[in-house]
Amino acid sequence: MTSFWRQALETTRVDLVVERRSGDTLTITLPFAVVALMVFPLAQGTNLGLVSTLASGLFWAVGILFGMQIALRGTASDNVTRRDLQMLVGLDPAARFTGRVMSGTILTTMFLVSLEAAALVLLSPELAPGSWWVLALVTPLVAIGLAELGTLAGDVTSGLRNRSALAALIVAPLTLPIVIGAAQSIEAVAQDTGILVWILLLLASDLALAVVGVALAGPLEEATR
Repeated sequence: MTSFWRQALETTRVDLVVERRSGDTLTITLPFAVVALMVFPLAQGTNLGLVSTLASGLFWAVGILFGMQIALRGTASDNVTRRDLQMLVGLDPAARFTGRVMSGTILTTMFLVSLEAAALVLLSPELAPGSWWVLALVTPLVAIGLAELGTLAGDVTSGLRNRSALAALIVAPLTLPIVIGAAQSIEAVAQDTGILVWILLLLASDLALAVVGVALAGPLEEATR
């Protein structure tokens, strides 16, 4: 295994250890997201048919909104002292970006899968046959894209005041291809049309973000010092 991947995996391990100790994803973010899912059916009253029809779109809206926060939190603890330490130990900025994306993908996937279970119970979505395997394919692709966006936005805003708010403003509009690809994949199954174009959209978004993130990791490291 090359030094690059050892560094990336170690970064992933450290992030997951920090998350295990804090437990923010499953004890704070997930409960708030579930509450957000509960509010919509309550607001619709007894119109359960409408709730079931809109369940898929509501799930992705809530999932991406809160998933974005999980992705952004991975870089929230970065500061000048920590970056200086990483530079002293010879951590490759690209490896750090890759490791952060891997840990963010794992946490975001766990979050989305848990939220899907909650949505199934609370919203009783109308899912066409074959939707489950599409959902199983789309969920990790969405998680990868959110993790890449969150890590990249965190690096861009490193050292700035109100970086959390600024990072969210950067990420929100850039999630549009991910939202469209995820929602339209499920809708395509319901309408018995092809999903290839939407899967390719998700793959292209993830690949483009990966290339940009790795390419800019070094320059951003220098610019934020």
